[in-house]
Amino acid sequence: MSKVTVVGAGNVGATCANVLAFNEVADEVIMLDVKEGVSEGKAMDMMQTAQLLGFDTTLIGCTNDYAQTADSDVIVITSGIPRKPGMTREELIGVNAGIVKTVAENALKFSPNAIIVVISNPMDTMTYLALKSLGLPKNRIIGMGGALDSSRFKYFLSQALKCNANEVEGMVIGGHGDTTMIPLTRLATYKGIPVSSILSEEELEKVAADTMVGGATLTKFLGTSAWYAPGAAGALVVESILHNQMKMIPCSVCLEGEYGESDICIGVPVILGKNGIEKIVELDLNADEKAKFTASAVAVRATNAALKEVGAL
Repeated sequence: MSKVTVVGAGNVGATCANVLAFNEVADEVIMLDVKEGVSEGKAMDMMQTAQLLGFDTTLIGCTNDYAQTADSDVIVITSGIPRKPGMTREELIGVNAGIVKTVAENALKFSPNAIIVVISNPMDTMTYLALKSLGLPKNRIIGMGGALDSSRFKYFLSQALKCNANEVEGMVIGGHGDTTMIPLTRLATYKGIPVSSILSEEELEKVAADTMVGGATLTKFLGTSAWYAPGAAGALVVESILHNQMKMIPCSVCLEGEYGESDICIGVPVILGKNGIEKIVELDLNADEKAKFTASAVAVRATNAALKEVGAL
């Protein structure tokens, strides 16, 4: 029997749990939150769609009762606070680092063999914190960011191509941030045809730029962070692990020499299967892409440095 725990029943966590249930990714999905009644209410609401949508997954909501999460195969961490006006980056990291660390430690007490998927922001830094503080092997700590960024990239490519998004392939590597992500336009394809042979350089640059501010664009529209695509991206990562699908998905993972970087969690393509990260895929980047990746790593390291400043590491 397969079991997934989603910690945090906010928009992203609830959407992730909903997609997992609707697609019957696991037999049981536990949604845990610190706010009394929120996860219970959302889980009940979702379970009342089971007869309408025809899924058999059991969804259970609970308030801070980690015992209910016992024996989970995968733990998805979405909890944390968004940055508020006047709040420094260090303050945000200080608060979220404390939340992510506590959540992961509590969940692992009951599910010592679980694979951890981190969605909480700043995602690369929270993934690095989980890696450094939990003592788990690196294959069991995965940051979701690249899965979401790549989905947005494929959306903008399909809009430019005026085609079905499911027939487009493309990936985003680097940090999960507006200035640090790297949409690989050179390697993107439409039904096997290089996109660069269809779209002009100017059009491709616009697709890349739109992808990089994809999250910020939605925040402007919505007044808050997006949740449908982030939640679904988290579910995609979980499904590839739980069903041993061996899909290649860009994720934030620990590098030990790959891409010329070490002691950092940053987005690169990986093969995801039952052991979590089965393999890191090293792409043959050109000089421009390598330079962008190096710059992205520098920016991620600068954010990671705040973990020491706030005493989280």
